Amino acid sequence: MASEAIRFPAEWEHQEGVLLCFPYNGNDWPGKYQAIQWAFVEFIKKVAQVETVFLVVENKKQQDKVNDMLEMARANLNNVSYIVYKTNRSWMRDSGPIIVKKGGERVALNFNFNGWAKYPNHKLDRGVPKVISEVLKAPLVQVMYNGKPVVLEGGAMDSNGKGTLLTSEECLLHPSIQVRNENFTKADYEAVFKTYLGITNVIWLGDGIVGDDTHGHIDDLCRFVNEDTIITVLESNPEDANYIVLQDNLKRLQASKLENGTTPSIVILPMPKPLIFDGIQIPASYANFLILNKTVLVPTFNDSKDRIALNIIADCFPDREVIGMSAIDLIWGFGTLHCLSQQIPA
Repeated sequence: MASEAIRFPAEWEHQEGVLLCFPYNGNDWPGKYQAIQWAFVEFIKKVAQVETVFLVVENKKQQDKVNDMLEMARANLNNVSYIVYKTNRSWMRDSGPIIVKKGGERVALNFNFNGWAKYPNHKLDRGVPKVISEVLKAPLVQVMYNGKPVVLEGGAMDSNGKGTLLTSEECLLHPSIQVRNENFTKADYEAVFKTYLGITNVIWLGDGIVGDDTHGHIDDLCRFVNEDTIITVLESNPEDANYIVLQDNLKRLQASKLENGTTPSIVILPMPKPLIFDGIQIPASYANFLILNKTVLVPTFNDSKDRIALNIIADCFPDREVIGMSAIDLIWGFGTLHCLSQQIPA
């Protein structure tokens, strides 16, 4: 792939639709599966109001059941396109293909998902990029480096569409925990980003938030909201375990440069109060929002900071309606709206 012709579009660019996968079991949400199904119905309904939902379902029986639920919720079924394929999990941000533009055409990148270098049951998820590339009629490209497959999840990177990418050292460079690509250096990753994503400039943050099952995904930390503005979460309580980590990330962002040499504008987003369920701190973050064609869907956590976060994000997207969606059940799976979705550029 010739790097000069390739571009990783920003999420706010025009989308054909969003890839989602309806969960067929409750393994990622123990004890909450009933609630999760209706949370998904509401998620699908919100996306289908503005664009196509490419909805992966286990089989025809599940498709019929989901269709009945969506009808009951008065979702726009004209904007729901079913794809029958059995997966291991529903986290399409990570197992789904990354769609880039090469010239005027779309290309589906397969980053060889391996269950976040943590879970052995990921073989079905590995097949998602091929299935989606066939649906989109986009050529599928296996991402390789020095003759070996490269492992990377969509939640580990965020693009401004102009050549700058956000990622984290904890996720990609930790020497012993959830190692995606053994012995990879920053230079190795940056070479992959340039070849396959057309990225010329990488901003490296440090660690992710407490409880992140992916070990440092960027989409719980900070995101581009336009080509020169980054929104980042910050913890205000010095006693909180996230305080030092997020202060360090803020300093890195303040010292960073964009692809054109300018300093990005930084917007601060609060963190909700620590969310503990069944003795586990789960990684609740307002940064896990999803940008759609006309709306931005923001996870909320029954927290007094919800309103503050929604207002800050609304100021960042004056041309879009910003909608809060309760993620108090979804987050029990250690991710919310952005983790579960993958945008399909038009």
